Amino acid sequence: MAVGFQKEGKIAIITLNRPEALNSFDPDQINEFNKCLYDFNADHGLWVAIVTGSGERAFSVGADIKTTLPRIQASAHRGEMPAPAICEDMQIWKPIIAAVNGACLGGGFEVALACDIRIAAENAIFGFPEINLGLIPGWGGTQRLPRAVPLAKAAEMLTSGRPIDAQEAYRIGLVNRVVTPSELMGEAMKMADTLLKPAPLAARAAKQAMMMGLNTTLLQGLELEYQLERAVTQSEDFQEGRQAFIEKRKADFKAK
Repeated sequence: MAVGFQKEGKIAIITLNRPEALNSFDPDQINEFNKCLYDFNADHGLWVAIVTGSGERAFSVGADIKTTLPRIQASAHRGEMPAPAICEDMQIWKPIIAAVNGACLGGGFEVALACDIRIAAENAIFGFPEINLGLIPGWGGTQRLPRAVPLAKAAEMLTSGRPIDAQEAYRIGLVNRVVTPSELMGEAMKMADTLLKPAPLAARAAKQAMMMGLNTTLLQGLELEYQLERAVTQSEDFQEGRQAFIEKRKADFKAK
């Protein structure tokens, strides 16, 4: 399998599994990866996902130059848009963690940017080398990176192709944690467990309000926030959370 899909309780672990090719995306892996995301999004029993790469050398170095780039070029000649790594129309409001275990370049970097929380191993590097091939990032990199780091740093990374290491990524706010390679998955699972504790519908609504609000005016964002807050107050989880607080016990959320 080019992409592994494992369930551990309410956590989905999605593993890019072409270590011999530094987990670069060939057409089959793109299809399998998107299917895993759809399955995670549709599974009521899964609340958080971790995306990582197989092996110790790379999270993913992006599109496979021999197989995927020719298809991207052919799609461009036909006036078609190639499928992004994480489809925008999927609207995944469940939290997704990237556990970056090495080189995170090109389309692999775009996958990590599409995740909500990024934890990096000390040997991780991040960059967009596409410009050296006469391309620009085509899976959302030019849009997501400036939303994640200061504009000047995004401009430098996008126009120079120069990668940055894990410590610089942490310094500019691109990643949440930097740990040793041996600690990476443990730290990602620890973060996932933390994200399982709050009411899941509320966490998803908060993510939706944040992400959709980025593309609106403040007043529109506040209206969206109000509508989402009103929706979650009608949930069973809200009633459970309130009652658990009154009774001084741990809430038993059901995502309902």
